[in-house]
Amino acid sequence: MPAKVNEEKCVGCETCVSACPVSAIAMKDGKACVNAGDCVDCGSCVGECPAEAITQE
Repeated sequence: MPAKVNEEKCVGCETCVSACPVSAIAMKDGKACVNAGDCVDCGSCVGECPAEAITQE
């Protein structure tokens, strides 16, 4: 399952953007946005998010 961002928790720090090895995360309106088609389900972003706004289900 691709990573999912809880926009209410996202603080817009962009840590996940640099943590993603396939550049599947971009910022949109100050919040992280995962491109599910590009996400390889590695979980790198989940562990790096200081706000715990990203999950994998």
